[in-house]
Amino acid sequence: MSHRTVPLKLAPAGLVVDRHEIGAAGITVHAHSASPTSDCPACGLASSSVHSRYGRSLGDLPAHGRRLRIRLSARRFRCRNAACERQVFTERFAHDLIQAHARRTSRLDVLTHAIALALGGRPGERLAERLSMPVSADTLLRVLRRRAIPTPSDVRVVGIDDFAWLKGQRYGTVICDLERRRTIDVLPDREGGTVAAWLAAHPGVEIVCRDRGSGFREGATKGAPQALQICDRWHLLENATAAFVEAVKRHMGDLRRAITGGDIDPEVLSSTLRISGSAAQCVDPPVEEVGVNFDGVSAGRGR
Repeated sequence: MSHRTVPLKLAPAGLVVDRHEIGAAGITVHAHSASPTSDCPACGLASSSVHSRYGRSLGDLPAHGRRLRIRLSARRFRCRNAACERQVFTERFAHDLIQAHARRTSRLDVLTHAIALALGGRPGERLAERLSMPVSADTLLRVLRRRAIPTPSDVRVVGIDDFAWLKGQRYGTVICDLERRRTIDVLPDREGGTVAAWLAAHPGVEIVCRDRGSGFREGATKGAPQALQICDRWHLLENATAAFVEAVKRHMGDLRRAITGGDIDPEVLSSTLRISGSAAQCVDPPVEEVGVNFDGVSAGRGR
């Protein structure tokens, strides 16, 4: 059986590796562009007249568990178009290779963005360190902001709900475009005035889907008086479930007696009812005692 030796490519396609160095800190690759020319960003004319060279340091995907950096020898070209306003320009690379002013290759930037989306700042920073491509939490957040899709101006149906920045202490508001199914903005608090200001800045909103809290109701009424306000499905189901459970618990004793024709022996009750304190509602006389939560709803006092 014959084997072909495949040369190891330590740099992205489009770059020529001059040499590489392996040290304790990682692998350093010295490279230059494979293209002999570059297009002027002002007039688009290709030029092969090199004015000077300068160095760029770029992060790249790790190799063999080691951090990899590319020392790129970039060039400045003279533009030969006499009518062009740019006499000297720096060479441009393919967008999927290296972006202008970037400190990472495009393929590393894509992976960095994926980590930021999945984990956020500090957790993403810890994972990136383990993957031998260290990046700070602030950089991860900047990557998210740079690649964020701009808020559409024609948003028509929005969903509004609160969330906890710090549970029990500080809350914010998340606003979603329900037609495009994505988050479009995050507000620093859940005050009605903040929501009203956001809605006033987006006059095209026709439908506001919210919970039944008074704060969001007032904010939607003031900020978007033309919009139809509806309650979202989750809160409708949650409220309906709470009302149903409360009604059943309130009449549990009557239901049990109607089925059995007399008093209920606590021994025949399920362990869940005995532990939750619901047995107090199944026997006479009723006990003045506050029950424990039953499916997320307080049992209230026995009657």
